[in-house]
Parts: sequence; structure tokens; C-alpha cells
Amino acid sequence: MLPTPDTSHVSFDTIYEPSEDSYLFLDTLSSASESKWLHERFQHDPSPVTTKPTPLVVEVGTGSGVVLGFVAAHAHEIFGRRDVLTLGTDVNRNACLATRETVVTAVQEAQRQQSSTGQSESDSDSGASKSRTPHISSLTADLCSPLRPGCVDVLLFNPPYVPTDDLPRLPSAEENQSAATESTSRSAKFESDSFFLSLTYAGGVDGMETTNRLLDAIPEVLEPSRGVAYVLLCKQNRPEEVMDRIHGWRGGWRAEIAGSSGMQAGWEKLVIVRIWRG
Repeated sequence: MLPTPDTSHVSFDTIYEPSEDSYLFLDTLSSASESKWLHERFQHDPSPVTTKPTPLVVEVGTGSGVVLGFVAAHAHEIFGRRDVLTLGTDVNRNACLATRETVVTAVQEAQRQQSSTGQSESDSDSGASKSRTPHISSLTADLCSPLRPGCVDVLLFNPPYVPTDDLPRLPSAEENQSAATESTSRSAKFESDSFFLSLTYAGGVDGMETTNRLLDAIPEVLEPSRGVAYVLLCKQNRPEEVMDRIHGWRGGWRAEIAGSSGMQAGWEKLVIVRIWRG
């Protein structure tokens, strides 16, 4: 079991607290089958002729940063290499600030653990060298809007997937700023906190309104030859229909279930779908 990043510094008044869906992401990415798949796609080759470029791992909607921090701290176990770059986006400025601290702290803790077990940069096995995973930035932005086409090697998305009558609007810059400061009244703070928390779970019709926008962006933002996306869905999101739709995309796209929280009344309660060009 790889250690889960510390989130004790995070105030969950406006940020989604890690739960079953978050931990399913950690379990899926670090599972023997999925890490083997990712090793084959991204593992570092010491030969200067065949060395693969450093992967850019982007989490959309980072929340506390627990998933991105886990990937950054355990990049060698997941990808077979230490030199990955991480970047996060979230519409909540507080989540971006929390993510930055979570990722940096997780990487530093991994480095301390490596040092305490006698691993060093001089070890001949590249797997024994210290983590070299810089966190580029945590951007306050809507989904993939700040990303260049074809730049993302690994995209992670734990969306607001609960079916709701309405989809919350995006917060304004002023609301993000005020949420990061002391509110003038208790009622104003409660209203603000409730609004930001609704952004973490309310998915609109079939819980898919935000996810559909993300899916539409995947063919453009993923790196053409090795890009892969992981998207979490619940049973009400109709994952089989989602995968059928992806199979119909032009360009030979594939989708399959990479992780599951188990069965409930004959349904997969939560699943993580891997999406890539076949």
C-alpha cells in the first residue's frame, strides 16, 4: 500500500473532502494491472536515443489535491519514472491553493522516505533515485480551458457526477477572492461555502453536464500518440453508453473500465474509465 498524501492542512468548508471516489482513483492508478499498462506507455528508457519525453500529468478539478499529490509522490511506482510534471485546474481558488501544498508536501515526504531507506541519486537503478516531480502550477480555470492542444499525457478527472436538477454556475473572480478571506457575516459564509461545495458534486442532467464538456475536450488536449485520460463515473452516468460514444469518435479511440468500487444491486457503483487512442 502506497501512503495517501496528507490533507490535514486543507479546510473542507469549500473543498471536497477525499472520499470513496478519491480513493478509487488512488487504488486504480497504483494497481498492478494499471501500473503495468502505464509503465509500458511511459517508462523511462536510459538510452539517449529512445528516451521518452517527461510526461505531463494534469488533474482537472483537483479539490484537495490528494489524487495529484499521490501521483506525484509515487510516479516511479505508477509510471516507471521519477521525472513527471504535474499541473492542476479547478474553478475554486481555495482548491488550487490547497492542491499546491498537498502536491509539494507529498513529494517532499516521498523524498524523505527514500532518504531514510538509504536511496540516493547515485544509485545505479534509476528507480532508486529521488523523486523529480515538480508541480508546475494550480490554475483557477474551467476544465481544460488554459491547456494547449496536444499537451497532456495523462489527464485525471473526478467530476461532479451526482444527477441534479440544476448545474451550478461558475464562480466569479470576486466570489473566489471573497471565499479566500473572512466573510462579513456567518450567513454570508454559509451561503458561499454551500455554493462552492455544490460545484464539487452537482452534475446536472444525468450527472453528466460537466463531464460531457470534459469528454468533448479530450481529443484536442491529449498528446496524439500516448495521451490517456481517466474519468470517474457513477452508475447513473450510464458508463456503458459513455464508452460506446467514445468508441464512435473518429480516430480509433478506445475506452474500458480500469477500476471499480464493486457491485451494488447488479451495477458497478463507481467506475474509472480509461480513454486513449488505440
